[in-house]
Amino acid sequence: MVSTSDFKNGLVIVVDNEPYQITWFQNHKPGKGGAVMRVKLRHVKKGGTIDRTFKSGEKFEALSVSRQKKQFLYADGENYNFMDMNSYEQISIPKDKLDGKEIYLKENQEVDAIYLEEDLIGIDMPLIIEMSIIEAEPGIKGDSVTNLTKFAKIESGAEIKVPLFIKVGDKIKVDTRTGEYVERVSQ
Repeated sequence: MVSTSDFKNGLVIVVDNEPYQITWFQNHKPGKGGAVMRVKLRHVKKGGTIDRTFKSGEKFEALSVSRQKKQFLYADGENYNFMDMNSYEQISIPKDKLDGKEIYLKENQEVDAIYLEEDLIGIDMPLIIEMSIIEAEPGIKGDSVTNLTKFAKIESGAEIKVPLFIKVGDKIKVDTRTGEYVERVSQ
């Protein structure tokens, strides 16, 4: 059993006899009454997200999840194919289980597959990944001083905002949680 004070992102708990993963939480102390915990929960098997508020100190059953290293191989339509890093067995994961993270996948990239008992519930990407710019408008001399941005396409096909001085061929770091540019990788 876990209490609301034990909440953390990624924790899987049982709410209304259904398994949910905590994706965001905030402790809130209103002017009157006791503190409450505001939480965003993603249904582990069905995928939908709900917002809930719990009284401080409420207890929930925690479910154990396991992680296995997988390597992304290729996509074919709505399925993404990975190889288990221990058994070398290939598995196919439907796009809806990837929760939008597929836009940051590139060949041979390692991820953590998350399992609840024997059921695959999703993947965890590294927080920061390095990607090459494959398409961007050319920069102009002096653009490095301003904080203006432009759209650029990275090698996985995703479009992100980058500073004006970034050009085709540059390697950059991208935050997979927000999809934001972090910094240019020095070559």
